Amino acid sequence: MNNIFKKIVASAIVCAMTVSVAACGNSDTSKSDDGAANEVNASETAAEVAEAVDWEELDQAAITKSMGMGWNLGNQLEASSNKVPSETAWGNPVITEDLIKAVKAAGFNTVRIPVSYLSKIGEGPDYTIDSAWLDRVQEVVDYVVGNDMYAVLNIHGDGYYSVDGGWILCVDENQDEIKDKFDKVWTQIADRFKDYDEHLIFESMNEVFDGTYGNPNPEGYKNINDYNQVFVNAVRETGSNNAKRWLLIPGWNTNIDHTTSDSFVIPEDKLCESDSARLMISVHYYDPYNFTLDENRASATTQWGKYAVENYDSWGQEDFVDKQMKKLNDKFISKGYPVIIGEMGVQDKDFISGVCNEFRRYWCEYVVKSAKANGCIPVYWDNGWNGDKGFGLFNRISCEQTQPAIIEAMIRAINAEEDYEIAAPAVENAADAAA
Repeated sequence: MNNIFKKIVASAIVCAMTVSVAACGNSDTSKSDDGAANEVNASETAAEVAEAVDWEELDQAAITKSMGMGWNLGNQLEASSNKVPSETAWGNPVITEDLIKAVKAAGFNTVRIPVSYLSKIGEGPDYTIDSAWLDRVQEVVDYVVGNDMYAVLNIHGDGYYSVDGGWILCVDENQDEIKDKFDKVWTQIADRFKDYDEHLIFESMNEVFDGTYGNPNPEGYKNINDYNQVFVNAVRETGSNNAKRWLLIPGWNTNIDHTTSDSFVIPEDKLCESDSARLMISVHYYDPYNFTLDENRASATTQWGKYAVENYDSWGQEDFVDKQMKKLNDKFISKGYPVIIGEMGVQDKDFISGVCNEFRRYWCEYVVKSAKANGCIPVYWDNGWNGDKGFGLFNRISCEQTQPAIIEAMIRAINAEEDYEIAAPAVENAADAAA
């Protein structure tokens, strides 16, 4: 998400939350807030993971089917305060493997792991990443791949103009320095994970743009294309399984229209050792904004789609979803490039209208169904916050589902073998219930 306020919900709410380090029945209190104190040496765990499963070469169709429905471990490893990343900085508890197991049990097969590095990166020319932080990132990746799920690992908050310490800034003048740093940071990350099997996918960056909306800045977009090329080269040059790993590439702000435009350049991948393309395209989907993200009572909408009675947008309905998904199919999927919708979702606005969650369920099911029909891989955005303005599907302390109807809807859509009619929102009188 672009707006950091939307991602952390509200700093006042987050600061008021009680942070627990004993989550989901896991009472390991030896971990510090940033998770640096680990029970298992991360490098030893890496070796065990690498030896446990041989590499399986998955083509476009196979990887799309295997990844299934995805879920974001949002507002955790990309959380930060005063330039310092910390998984509890925005109010979520320390991540546990029990949480990941609960996500898997619910039917998700992919976990996207947003990560910020910021002050964890040392000074140039080496830009050395703090080893304890990278150990913790690796431990969380191991939770995912160790449970036979796909992990999508990215550099997340470092590309925001709105984040204190952000440095992947596409319209700044020091581009040579930025690209050199980007190269060295990704080289270190890739080298740490180079022996992991096909369950690990690297994503170069997240929602990088100049912080303004409208038409992309041409020079800024050129720099984003350059970053992607630097990323591909850096990962491939570390060798081992990274020479054939699937890599995920975003366009301007992960916007579908800007990514399918001629301004987006797919990087060359000459060092790839697979027989066919091993690049994926990353986009996000949060349309219409007034329904998915807007929390202003004066402008927010709480109903969506053909069943809406009032308080809804006339733009961005079912036909628009299908058009956008088809656009991705025509531009990329039909040409051999899988597309991951790395973020999608609707915040809880039942504080405005008691019918919102049923329309959230309908939106999520429709988007996932349309994404699957067009060959896309959808990944729900979960920020860990449950209740007003939240995107949470799970209680990250107890690991219990908080929105089972939304979860069931998305899993139903991704697993459906045949076309089906999505059930209407279960609202007796949507007009009377709307704000």
